[in-house]
Amino acid sequence: MSAHGAIIEWKRGDQPFIDKRYSRAHIWTFDGGAVVRGSSAPASVPLPMSDATAVDPEEAMIASLSSCHMLWFLAFAANARLTLDSYRDEASGELDKDEAGKRYLARVTLRPVTTFTGRQPDQAELDALHHAAHEHCEMAHSVRATITVQATVG
Repeated sequence: MSAHGAIIEWKRGDQPFIDKRYSRAHIWTFDGGAVVRGSSAPASVPLPMSDATAVDPEEAMIASLSSCHMLWFLAFAANARLTLDSYRDEASGELDKDEAGKRYLARVTLRPVTTFTGRQPDQAELDALHHAAHEHCEMAHSVRATITVQATVG
């Protein structure tokens, strides 16, 4: 087992609270020291009570899934003796409602575009590497969203 942590901190300051017009902006501090501004999504809580320039939980979850997948892909590409030069993923997610009417992250699409030096994988090898990455990604096993990978060599 490995432990991971983050500190999530919000302060009201001098803003009203009971009227529900308080800022949802807050700070995420990760165990390695990285600090990220967080907020609710403006689609969930309108501006100015949200901060559109901050990371919302849905974006963070999509980024986490994409990052996990990428890190495993890098490992498998290296094992296959492929020299990877770049990896870019324009990942997206969609919220839906379950049977009880509760919103959840239902679908995530990863769109990794990779470039290689030297030997180039064909689409079958590329798909196999991405399949292996998906199978090993702990984050992918931690959600109920359907995750689709649309991989291309750029």
